[in-house]
Amino acid sequence: MSTLFLRTLREDPADAEVASHRLLIRAGYIRRAAPGIYSWMPLGLRVLAKVEAVVREEMERAGSQEVHFPALLPKEPYEATGRWDEYGPNLFRLQDRKGTDMLLAPTHEEMFTLLVKDLYSSYKDLPLSLFQIQTKYRDEARPRAGLLRGREFIMKDAYSFDVDDAGLEASYQAQREAYIRIFERLGIDYVIVTATSGAMGGSKSEEFLAPTVIGEDTFVRSPGGYAANVEAVTTPVPDPIDWTDAPDAHVEDTPDTPTIDTLVAVANERHPRPERPWTAADTLKNVVLALTSPTGERSLLVVGVPGDRDADLTRLEAALAPHTVEPATEADFARHPQLVKGYIGPGALGPQARDEGVARGDEGDTAIPYLLDPRIVPGTRWITGADAPGKHVFDLTAGRDFSADGTVEAAEVREGDPAPDGSGPLELARGVEIGHIFQLGRKYAEALGLQVLDVNGKQQTVTMGSYGVGVTRVMALLAELNNDELGLKWPAHVAPFHVHVVATGKDQDVFDTAERLAGELEAEGLEVLYDDRAGKVSPGVKFKDAELVGAPFILVVGRGLADGEVELKVRAEGSSEALALAEAVPTVVERVRAALA
Repeated sequence: MSTLFLRTLREDPADAEVASHRLLIRAGYIRRAAPGIYSWMPLGLRVLAKVEAVVREEMERAGSQEVHFPALLPKEPYEATGRWDEYGPNLFRLQDRKGTDMLLAPTHEEMFTLLVKDLYSSYKDLPLSLFQIQTKYRDEARPRAGLLRGREFIMKDAYSFDVDDAGLEASYQAQREAYIRIFERLGIDYVIVTATSGAMGGSKSEEFLAPTVIGEDTFVRSPGGYAANVEAVTTPVPDPIDWTDAPDAHVEDTPDTPTIDTLVAVANERHPRPERPWTAADTLKNVVLALTSPTGERSLLVVGVPGDRDADLTRLEAALAPHTVEPATEADFARHPQLVKGYIGPGALGPQARDEGVARGDEGDTAIPYLLDPRIVPGTRWITGADAPGKHVFDLTAGRDFSADGTVEAAEVREGDPAPDGSGPLELARGVEIGHIFQLGRKYAEALGLQVLDVNGKQQTVTMGSYGVGVTRVMALLAELNNDELGLKWPAHVAPFHVHVVATGKDQDVFDTAERLAGELEAEGLEVLYDDRAGKVSPGVKFKDAELVGAPFILVVGRGLADGEVELKVRAEGSSEALALAEAVPTVVERVRAALA
């Protein structure tokens, strides 16, 4: 400890939001360089190396071979696949001194594809699986929580290459099983959920989420085993309703009703119905959204959802990728006077507005696109805006009185909603994404021309899979899951040291004995940190540092030495016991090996 490059902090950093962020900085594992960017200290690198070792061993066990690409890459491959634009502002773009466009890699699908294209040309070369553990870069708008969401991070990304879809399925399952082994070895509870592919593309993807209240991802699960990221949840579509006997739509005065709550109150007061009171679920809320393409073009979209639910922008962005989505601004409304804020109805939107324009002889298609939540099926009746201030239309019937340009998963998912597979009511939870696996298919191979000769001598486009583990995020999660009010409590298999030997007091015999014990423990193959600091470093400071740093076992040599005893503290249990000096080394070795087993 007297020579270790380490300074612990007694106070929490001002920007720390979660325990892992706070403790990794206080205990000297990382140091902030800029928002979302961290320098790695010796202790941090030791833990990171152990996490990487588990990942590397399981990748190799699954038959994947390690390579390493540069982080600084040319623009052209990403332009060929469309991702130069699709990544939008999240991509770090730069130019070299010659003015050549380049980027800092967010992922490496293009480079892996080109490497295999360069070297392999026959079906006999496949299947193939390659991986790397590499630094990635994404210009996060809101980096937060230390290593959990940064702009520079370390990721393991693996890629499989197969001749056909059956081969891809086998490769995907092999990687899936490797991920299960990785997270079980690291001692992380996880849930495998159906996910969306986003900018990665592909036909199938699953996320490995670690359930925790600090997680940024919302996911759902049911008693029958259904599990999905909230973006990937599909709404069970009700059957259409016969509208033969439905009353005609009628416009009513509903003054001062710009919100759903005010509309329901006025509807029940002025326009009651005999069968039951009106509720928010009887209203159709038309939400005006602004879409921005990766190249910056802005357009409007209106989404109709049941009035008792809010539109979920996260689900919408997943459905409308690669566009970003935000609520329309006052300037947007000013440019579209047909949108009467608070009283928007289907009449001014989509097919209805288009038909009206054709009847007037208007040139072009200027109607704002209109999409509906899947629950709004033909025959359902609604109260919705009449496109005039202070007026709503009642009994407007879907399919008879209005239609849309399509459907979209737009509404929030709620606790108790039915699972899409009928396996019971949904439970909502939060989690941290620690792994994501994709069946990419042929998107990248087609864009970059990766083909091999098949058994019949014909060119066949290769099909690919992509598999990522957030290595730095996993380390942060381990810190998040293993701490208390005193500091970190690392599991033995990832701890920077197995044993922290602490010499307390001023007697030279204490320091000599502590150094001898540290040496004997190292000779047994244990990793030992020895606090040999003398002088003005008090026992209290040494104990606080040991608890903060978080080695699983702390061996204290101090005043008990006069009686032939030392003290063993077990960090995870918060327990301590006196050991006879002669039994200290074999006891600690036994405990550490048991913890590593």
